[in-house]
Parts: sequence; structure tokens; C-alpha cells
Amino acid sequence: MLMMNDLGPMAAGVLPFDTMCGGLYEHQQQPPKPRFVFKMPRVVPDQKGKFESDELFRRLSRESDIRYTGYRDRPHEERQSRFQIGCREGHVDIAFTSTGTNLQLMFTPNLPIASYHQPANGTCDFEKERGMVHILSHFIMNGVCVRWKGRIDLDKLDGTGCLEFDEERAMIENRMLQEQVERYNDRIRDYQGKPRAYRNQERGVNDSNLDVKRRLNY
Repeated sequence: MLMMNDLGPMAAGVLPFDTMCGGLYEHQQQPPKPRFVFKMPRVVPDQKGKFESDELFRRLSRESDIRYTGYRDRPHEERQSRFQIGCREGHVDIAFTSTGTNLQLMFTPNLPIASYHQPANGTCDFEKERGMVHILSHFIMNGVCVRWKGRIDLDKLDGTGCLEFDEERAMIENRMLQEQVERYNDRIRDYQGKPRAYRNQERGVNDSNLDVKRRLNY
């Protein structure tokens, strides 16, 4: 799938330092060796620019024919039932017929109004148009925050839809990306700012351990 769905949000951040230990030397209290691991960002730096220039996004941003792709090996009546069940549970698999691009749409389940759930990830509306279901789904695709808007015929299981750039969520993700980069840079500066004596001490402990290992091997 081309999509990276925000199927369970992952908080951007820097992974913690790992500690060095092993075998016979676990009892020695050697200082941890810092490893700076930069977590892969969820979005690209210029989301709007990519959405407007990327050929795939340009094609998918035009309203196109789509079809429901779930349970293709089952009878049509069963697929109709499963499609509506999926809508009420908050997930539907669709494909753009012109490009063959498959997407798994995730959205807030179609629950009673009294439910405490809020439409944070999208909506599914059976009441807007007779015989149709209107779906709005937010997700990240190829590093860009987008939303899918469209409608699907409850009988034929096809319809129309398109992708739109999700500017509000793009701003949120960009903020998270900047915070991630700043935390990473802060940790590098903290390590580089350590006194030279501490670095030499750390290097001396590692050299001492290496010498002990050589003697044991001998």
C-alpha cells in the first residue's frame, strides 16, 4: 500500500540512549556509550509542495471513480453486508479504478449520537444521501497529510472520491517534526559540550575492558 495510515498515532521523538553491557562484564559500572538514533519522520519537510508537484497526488486529487475492494471472493450480497459493517466499525478498503491505487480508509465508527467518540479521524454518513454513504478519512500518505472525501453506492459498491491536502494536520505534523529535530540537536550539543576529561575517562574505561578481554583470550 502506498498509504501510511494514522492508524494509531505515533509520537515523534528521539529514542533513548542505549547502555553498553555484555557477558562477563555486566558487573562493571562503565558509563553508557551514547548512540544518537533519529527516528524516521512521519512527514516530509515541504508537504504542500510535494502534494502539488507529485504526479500521483495530482492524479488522485481529481475526483475519480472508485470501488470497494473488500471480500472480492465473496458473493455480491455478502460484500454489501460486509461493506456496511466495515463502515459502522470505521474502516473500508477502496481503490481508484483509473490508477489502481489501493487505500485503507480509517474513520470514526458510525455510532449513536450519544457516543463519547469524536470524529477525530474522519466521518461516515449514511443520512446525507439516500442509497449512498459519504466518507471522510484523514491519513498520511507518502509523507504528506491528506484527507479522502467521497461517496459510495450501498448497492453497487462503487462511487467517486478524491484526495485533498490536509493543511491543518500538516501544520501539526510539521510542528512535531521541528520539535523532534530540536531535541536531537540538543542531545548532540549536550554530548559535545561534555568536559574533555570525562570523554578521556570514558575512553580509558573502554580501553581497559578491551585489554582484559585480550588477556582472557590469551
